[in-house]
Amino acid sequence: MTPKAAKGTIAIEEAVLNPAGLSWLAASAPLFSPGSGPGTDAAKSGLTEALLDIHHERLAQMDAHGVEYMLLSLTSPGAQGEPDAAKARDLAREANDWLAAQVKLNPKRFGAFAAVSMHNAADAIAEATRAVRELGMYGVMLNDYQVVAEEGGEDGEGKKYYDAPEFRAFWKCIEELGVPVYLHPRYPPAKDLLPGTRYGDRKQILGAAVQFHLDLSLHLYALCSSGVFDEFPGVQVVVGHLGEGIPFNLWRADHWYNKPVKKATRPSKEDYSYYFTHNISITTSGNFNTPALKFCIDQIGVERCLYSIDYPYDTIAEAQYWWLTVDLPEDQKKLVGRENAIRLFKLPLEP
Repeated sequence: MTPKAAKGTIAIEEAVLNPAGLSWLAASAPLFSPGSGPGTDAAKSGLTEALLDIHHERLAQMDAHGVEYMLLSLTSPGAQGEPDAAKARDLAREANDWLAAQVKLNPKRFGAFAAVSMHNAADAIAEATRAVRELGMYGVMLNDYQVVAEEGGEDGEGKKYYDAPEFRAFWKCIEELGVPVYLHPRYPPAKDLLPGTRYGDRKQILGAAVQFHLDLSLHLYALCSSGVFDEFPGVQVVVGHLGEGIPFNLWRADHWYNKPVKKATRPSKEDYSYYFTHNISITTSGNFNTPALKFCIDQIGVERCLYSIDYPYDTIAEAQYWWLTVDLPEDQKKLVGRENAIRLFKLPLEP
C-alpha cells in the first residue's frame, strides 16, 4: 500500500458518467478505443465502468493511495458535444441532478462541477445558477467550444467560443456566483474527422497527446485577449495538463502581444502573463512532470498551480506515486496538493 501523507490530496479534474449518458458516449467510443466500430457497446467498456463508478473502486483507490477529496465532473464532451440546444440543456440538467445526488451520499469525499449548455448565454446562466445555488456545486465545467446544429457559430464551422460578445452575460453571472469555470479539452465533432479535414487525415494526433492542447490553447488565448477579464476581473478559469502548453509560451506570447502595433489594436488591456497570474489557474491533471511543474510555478506562481489526476483516463496510483516523488518545499507542496483548491473553490475542508 502506498504511504499516505498527513493530509490527502485534492483532485479536481476527475470524470464521471451518469447512466443516462451511455448513448451519447457510445457515439464517441471509437475515439477512446481505436479499432472499435460504431456498434461498440459503451456499457461493456472498462473505461465506461470506471466513469460510472463513484463509491466503490474509485473510492477504494482514493483510500489506498491517499486522495482525500475529488471534484467530479461529467466526462467530455458532455453538453458541449450535443448540437441540439434543447437536448444539450436537458442533458446538462439531468447530469447535474444525478451528480448532486451522488455527492450527497458522501460529501466528505466528493464535490461536483456543473455541466451547462453553451448554445446561448441564457441557458448557461440558468443552469449554472441552479447548480451552484440549489445543488451546491463548486464550479462549472466547459468542454471547449459548443457544437451547434446549424452551420455558423462564431467561426463559421458550427462552433461557439466563449470570448464572443454574446457570452458576456454568462461571465458576469460567473463572477456574481463566485465559482470558477474549468475549461477542459474535447474531441472534434464527427464532421471534423472526415477525409480531407484538419484531423481527418491525421487521426494519429487526436486526443490528449496533441490535439487537446492545440485546440484548447487557442480558446484560452482568445479568452485572455478578449477583454472578458478586464470587464469581469473576479472571474477565475482553471485549465488542466499544466496549462495546455501556454505557460511554456508566455514569454514569446507577451513579447509580440506587447509590441506597439499589437498593443494599439488588441481588445484586452493586459498581456497573457497578467491574466495567467490573476485569472487563470492550472492543474497537473494527466501531466505528471516535475520539472515542468516547477517551471510553471516559476512562471505564474505557486498559488496558481493545483494538483489533479484526470481519473479514470490516468490512474490514481500513478498520479499519487508521482506526487510522492515531487521535491517541492513543504509549504509549496501543501499549496499545490490541497490548499489552493480549498481556497479557490471554497471547499468545506480543513487546509
